[in-house]
Amino acid sequence: MATTLIISLWTLAVILIVVGVAGTVLPALPGVVFVFLGIFLAAWIDDFTTVSGLTVGICLAFTLLAIGLDYVAGMLGAKKVGASREAIVGSFIGTIAGVFSGLWGLLFMPLVGAAIGQYMYDRDLIRARNVGIATWLGMVIGMLIKIAITFLMIGIFVFALMTP
Repeated sequence: MATTLIISLWTLAVILIVVGVAGTVLPALPGVVFVFLGIFLAAWIDDFTTVSGLTVGICLAFTLLAIGLDYVAGMLGAKKVGASREAIVGSFIGTIAGVFSGLWGLLFMPLVGAAIGQYMYDRDLIRARNVGIATWLGMVIGMLIKIAITFLMIGIFVFALMTP
């Protein structure tokens, strides 16, 4: 490949990884998927010579694990306290609203949405608060796990790049 093309592809791979890291905390971006795509592209650039297909496969497995755990963690938090369907929908709406309202909105709107949804369901303020907090904690735990897995993938990738 021409040098300019290789530089452009490596730049794209790095951009995908950086955007992916940001996406691990921004719910609107599939961060771990972007990181994987960056790793895959980097491996493809040199025909999987430096970064092997096995390394890419391991990163794919971690990607799927992160996606699954992220989804399950939020649901487990909600399910643990018996959240209603309305609380789950409220949490989702709160997450979307949080994207447009800055860092604090991103962090706390899912809690508010879940609490409002639960309150609309059973008109119990204490229960609504508990459901909101449990749903939020599940989402935070899922996000922390996703961040850890993302950095693990990047570490595996960098190790593959550095190892002859």
